[in-house]
Amino acid sequence: MKARLPKGYGSGGAANIQQLARQAQKIQDEMGSIEQELEVKEYSATAGGNAVKVTVTGKMEVKSIEISPEVVDPEDVEMLSDLVMAATNEALRSAATEKEERMGALSGGLNIPGLF
Repeated sequence: MKARLPKGYGSGGAANIQQLARQAQKIQDEMGSIEQELEVKEYSATAGGNAVKVTVTGKMEVKSIEISPEVVDPEDVEMLSDLVMAATNEALRSAATEKEERMGALSGGLNIPGLF
């Protein structure tokens, strides 16, 4: 007994592979342009009621840290350190989340190792 393929499958194997390769290349090109766009975008987050503001880039690099003078207490450097860390982590999370969402939307939710 011979197995039957659904209509549209099995015919033009080489053409289907070429079409699939073109689609994959198109997706890869689009991902590259999205990645470039996101790398120059900036993400900011605050902590301690805007006492500390951190701005990072889509390259996951810290661009600036702004600290309100009223939170600079030489007696409590640990609290200031915690605020800077919290704001930095939130800004980095924002950048990573947007990248995941944009790339996931482009790939249709496929998790292809090494693609991004």
